[in-house]
Amino acid sequence: MDVLVCAGCGAELSVPVERVALPPEAHASWGHGPLPPLMEPGTYAVDPAPAPAPWRTWEDLGESAAAAAGVYAPVYPVPCGTRNRMVLAPGDMRGTRLVPERCESHCLGITAGAERNLVCLGCGLGVGSREDDCGLWQTVWYEPGAVVRRPLTVPAPAPPPPDRTPPLPTDDWDLRLAAAAGAALAGLLAASGGEALALPDGPVTELFGRELARLLPAGPPARRVGLAGPGLPGDGADLVLVPADRRTGAPWPPADDVVAVALPYGVWAHLALPETSPMPPSGRPPAGVLRDDYPLPDHAYGGFGPDHRTLRRTLARMPEVRRPWLRALYDRL
Repeated sequence: MDVLVCAGCGAELSVPVERVALPPEAHASWGHGPLPPLMEPGTYAVDPAPAPAPWRTWEDLGESAAAAAGVYAPVYPVPCGTRNRMVLAPGDMRGTRLVPERCESHCLGITAGAERNLVCLGCGLGVGSREDDCGLWQTVWYEPGAVVRRPLTVPAPAPPPPDRTPPLPTDDWDLRLAAAAGAALAGLLAASGGEALALPDGPVTELFGRELARLLPAGPPARRVGLAGPGLPGDGADLVLVPADRRTGAPWPPADDVVAVALPYGVWAHLALPETSPMPPSGRPPAGVLRDDYPLPDHAYGGFGPDHRTLRRTLARMPEVRRPWLRALYDRL
């Protein structure tokens, strides 16, 4: 566990928080209404990508400088801000004051401006920015030069045991699910070599099949996609979808000759594990009594597809996108 503190005066700017992997939906936005906090309570993440501002055009920056910023295909504009900003839920922030005149124009909430809109109550140093406008996650972004991490001796809480499939929304579209699928789709495309992939029947095909068929050429599949992870060996697949480590984001280690594409555990579990109920039935209900979970709710993937903006953003930040076939696919997106 860590406490985030002001680099100027040492004042505590957060409750004790645990560092976890940056969610794949961190830079996704959707709709006109408010979104919930990006981060779970008691957690924070570090974003290695440059902050959105200042911006440069792809043409002015040049391909070499853009690659140094972690962008390998044209995006408009190219973010060139500071790296390694720390993001946490607004409810975990402490010891700061919002400066409204430093916020950009907004609709239903606030957005970050050219100046940091959060200042330390202890010394007045600009430490970061808060955002919660419509279509944006509720976040606090702390700048690495203004906020530092102070390690605590308190151990981080144990992650919840994977004894059952975590719940997923049954709506037709969910931003967290779509962004995770968009990032994983980028990994599948990059590892495909530009040839068709064979998918296992069931949820994996429901989630990725239509997009892979649209983006990759038709023909005999050159590689087979499978599922691997705790209790699943991968069954000889060439590409495997695996759960990502909650704290580091690293993929579950596959066999040496297999390419792994990571998904957040909750999404992976719904592809790999059987559906479970938090209240297992026992016996038969009396005549005339219907269980409230029967018939089962609609499957979470009905009408659902990967988020294209996350797909394109992820591809642009993969060095593999410089391969001619993948660059041509990227340009089509």
